[in-house]
Amino acid sequence: MPIIETKDLTKTYKRYKKAEGLRGSLTGLFKRDYEVKKAVDSFNLEIEEGEFTGLIGPNGAGKTTLIKMLTGIIAPTAGRLSVMGFYPNKLENAFKKQYAVVMGQKSQLFFELTANDTLSLFKEIYDIPKPEFEKSRDYFVELFNVKELMNVQVRNLSLGERMKMELITALLHNPRVLFLDEPTIGLDAIAVKQIRMFLKEVNENKKTTILLTSHYMEDIKQLCKRSIVINKGLKIFDGSTENLFNTYQKYKIIHISFADKTNLRN
Repeated sequence: MPIIETKDLTKTYKRYKKAEGLRGSLTGLFKRDYEVKKAVDSFNLEIEEGEFTGLIGPNGAGKTTLIKMLTGIIAPTAGRLSVMGFYPNKLENAFKKQYAVVMGQKSQLFFELTANDTLSLFKEIYDIPKPEFEKSRDYFVELFNVKELMNVQVRNLSLGERMKMELITALLHNPRVLFLDEPTIGLDAIAVKQIRMFLKEVNENKKTTILLTSHYMEDIKQLCKRSIVINKGLKIFDGSTENLFNTYQKYKIIHISFADKTNLRN
């Protein structure tokens, strides 16, 4: 059984359309016109345990919406969804303790605390036994070579150092599935390389299933054997990353036109 599985997964939003100017504002007080937008449209997906999969597409394609449904942050409008045998939107404790999510533009760290204190807090949140906590913490601290940063306030860390702490915090409870949304955004080349090496080792050594969204095609190329391209909420490619790059010799693959849908599926 796949660790992540969706069938005809759909998410729609109803958006208010206001006519231009003061007249439009006044008319909107009494009569409103709405449009329905499909952020994710009949999306079918199967990911096996231990896979490292890339999810790419232009801004507004539906990538983040998909991840939010897979993590239970928002509920789908229609379709079936299973992650580790759970329906994410029920937000069962047994489910929440088996996955982690890192969003490059949102932090789960407490900026007034040190990195050590932050990890100790998450130990209590996830009810991690002390021996398991210490083993996991020491493994990641050594892997990322951040021992000298553990007693520094998070607010005083650089962007790259904070992202390392974000990943350590997310992986502290040894989740089976890790969702990453733009984890290398804004980082310098050295930090990006370190994070790629870190993620690759976690996937290979701990067999963590990872779903990565990124606009940096080198992230996808270096880390993901499988890539999924999404555009306007529709899946237009699902297959080998090598085949994708060999077929489309551009680094701006995220701009693949919708006219290419037939060729991509082939």
